[in-house]
Amino acid sequence: MNGLRIVRMANFVTPSSGGLRTALGELGRGYLAAGHAPVLIVPGGRPGDEETAQGRVITLPGPMLPGTGGYRVLADRRALTRLLERLAPDRLEVSDRTTLRWTGEWARRARVPSVMVSHETADGVLRTWGVPPGLAARSADRLNRRTAWAYSRVVCTTEWAEREFVRLGARNVVRAPLGVDLERCCPRRRSQVLRERYARGGQVLLLMCSRLSVEKRPAAALDTLAELRTRAVDAVLVVAGDGPLRPSLVRRARQERLPVHFLGYLADRAELTALQASADVCLAPGPAETFGLSALEALACGTPVVASASSALPEVIGDAGLAAPDGARGFADAVAELLSRPERARRDAARARAGLFGWQRSVDAFLAAHEAPVRAVRAPDARTPARGLPA
Repeated sequence: MNGLRIVRMANFVTPSSGGLRTALGELGRGYLAAGHAPVLIVPGGRPGDEETAQGRVITLPGPMLPGTGGYRVLADRRALTRLLERLAPDRLEVSDRTTLRWTGEWARRARVPSVMVSHETADGVLRTWGVPPGLAARSADRLNRRTAWAYSRVVCTTEWAEREFVRLGARNVVRAPLGVDLERCCPRRRSQVLRERYARGGQVLLLMCSRLSVEKRPAAALDTLAELRTRAVDAVLVVAGDGPLRPSLVRRARQERLPVHFLGYLADRAELTALQASADVCLAPGPAETFGLSALEALACGTPVVASASSALPEVIGDAGLAAPDGARGFADAVAELLSRPERARRDAARARAGLFGWQRSVDAFLAAHEAPVRAVRAPDARTPARGLPA
């Protein structure tokens, strides 16, 4: 048998999901290429089991969470436990530290080395949902202590995300960045025809690729557009993404006569990439983002990014964009600053920055967190469980 059976679990994944779905797919393909056997378990409306480009994908029926725009969760612990026992994983990787945190304790009992991937900061998400900062911090600390205890390793994609574990004294935290497909996302995808569909003449084309939900703060993009237009900047905004806030955002744009194009979820990745390459500036207003794959994709396409200074994105975008204080004025100032730079220079800087984040580097870092070989070796005899991390 080649390599290890790495069983991965994730909630909040749908066919129209964004960054998490992309990351799961790329990591799964990387694990396969390294000779391992990845198995992904996700919730859905009906059961399923299929072999895909990212390995085996098993779908368990799960209830839909109201107000989330179609997200489901793996809620049947008994069914999930039975499945885990049948799969007999060599490694467990979990991408939801709220409803699935109990799986860390299952892994301890089963002596399976386990990894929790921290895709967001707990206090950041709580604050975006209106929890007072003090209460959010205390609640996050309690959650993070239990998470760090339950799993063999906690993987954070940025130093920013790592801080909330480090301040608690957790010693099993490692960092593994996410990546970007530098071949698919590149400046040559720029399309003048596509650009002119939304921006005429010398108009400034702003783009936001985001799920339209509370924690992403999509209304901030409309705030920025309105502020720029009060400054006589002839800008338009394209919004690629869907979510529960879309109806209210559409109503606001109509009421205020803001030039906003709502495209919904773009299943055609080539169209999305062309849009990212054709925009002047990409907006990433989410204050709780721990990495921001869509922002990195924009950089790879040669488009600079204005990101919330409250998020981890300043660490990712470096000098290929600007960090702005949350609010219309700060974001508008940052957009104006980027546009004042020579176009060739700002686009070259964006592409160069993205070049630091290839997916192979990410796959290698995640496999290192699992203490799994980057290139698995075929065993001469029958498969035996390979335990390495302390369970």
